[in-house]
Amino acid sequence: MEQSSITVTIKLFAIYQEVYGIPELIRQFPPETTVNDVLTLIIQGYPQLEKWQSMTRFSVNYQFVEADTKLQDGDELVFIPPVSGG
Repeated sequence: MEQSSITVTIKLFAIYQEVYGIPELIRQFPPETTVNDVLTLIIQGYPQLEKWQSMTRFSVNYQFVEADTKLQDGDELVFIPPVSGG
């Protein structure tokens, strides 16, 4: 039976966490949703995040992935913006 939606945990770090004010989100998405689809949705609500979009790296279940990676039910997606300072 085909799933009607998948549940993904989105971990927010640095600027994403500052803007959202929470460390993680749990969201439902249609099957075939990609990492980039989620990033686009996250940024839609907070346009000040747009400047970070092209610099953000992604991890799914502790593995670095590309933006076109399709998510699976239960995945943990992490947005890793560039970190400044030292």
